[in-house]
Amino acid sequence: MSLLFTPYDLAGLTLPNRIVMAPMTRSRAATGAPDAQTALYYAQRASAGLLITEGAPVSQEGTGYLYTPGIYTDTQEAAWAKVTQSVHDRGGRIFLQLWHVGRVSHTSLQPDGSAPVSASAQRAEGAFSFAIGPDGKPGQQPASMPRALLTTEIARITDDFVTAARRAMRAGFDGVEIHGANSYLFEQFLNANSNQRTDRYGGSIENRMRFLLETIDAVASAIGMNRVGVRISPFGRLSGIQGYDDEAETWLAVAKALEIRQPAYVHLSDQLTIGGEAMPQGFPAQFCKTFTGTLIAAGGFTQETGEQALKDGALDLIAYGKPFIANPDLVERMQNGWPIATAPREAFYGGTGASGYTDFPTWDKEKDNQND
Repeated sequence: MSLLFTPYDLAGLTLPNRIVMAPMTRSRAATGAPDAQTALYYAQRASAGLLITEGAPVSQEGTGYLYTPGIYTDTQEAAWAKVTQSVHDRGGRIFLQLWHVGRVSHTSLQPDGSAPVSASAQRAEGAFSFAIGPDGKPGQQPASMPRALLTTEIARITDDFVTAARRAMRAGFDGVEIHGANSYLFEQFLNANSNQRTDRYGGSIENRMRFLLETIDAVASAIGMNRVGVRISPFGRLSGIQGYDDEAETWLAVAKALEIRQPAYVHLSDQLTIGGEAMPQGFPAQFCKTFTGTLIAAGGFTQETGEQALKDGALDLIAYGKPFIANPDLVERMQNGWPIATAPREAFYGGTGASGYTDFPTWDKEKDNQND
């Protein structure tokens, strides 16, 4: 029997299958809030065991890309409520990914054109932000030089996550995912190269973990640890993130701290398929021995490799990203052996209306079109 299509108890939330739609930035929120097309997009994919939304900035300061839907205003909260309603109407379950990009931003996106913030005043070399260029037009811009957060400011950002989580729950989400992966703010603190601080948030592994763990604890205190997921990308190399001496020890310490807390899940992002590097051989097994709670992974899985990972006991849930873009009925296609469509790369980011977003057909409609 295929494990992919068996139910799973996610901290009291019953999932009908073990297929997760991974968070994917689509940059289609022209006003900074979800719209009717956003609601339709997620509703179309509600047969996944769990939907995890694209990253939602917890503040303007946390924004690094134009047209990403935030969760820091009343308007955004009300708009997300329409998304969750549409998903729940189709029997789906949905978590909101909470996001602060830190230094992977541009002054044109920041309040009053100020510098982005990070653990240290260190530019993200080779990183780009989708922002407004010198010509006044949107496009890829080199990430701006950040300033180091003051020790007294860090609690403010934790509060932004707490407020965003409360907004998410009022908007009807089943939970939230704290985005600690892919070179963004929490990873900038965890990484010993990007974090050159000398206060209690820098130096030792314990200090570098402190910001992430304080935020997890604060969000859990507000909405319950069983409604908090955490995404991390051990050995990530995106947007200027580099390796460091105690890297493996740092990530295993994170695993140990998460084992104590037991969030709804931990979501590992293997960056090999998104331009980064794979985790070192043997490390995932070490992580699994340290963190024994629900583990999700994303990173180029096929149906066959996802099934094998479940059978091996390495993972509990398998996250798929790009396949969900062109296959709103991905679960049904997998379950029935129907063909899997491929989305053109130009459909990944940006655009308006339905084109390249909600106009991808289910297999039934695709088959009918072929027969016409």
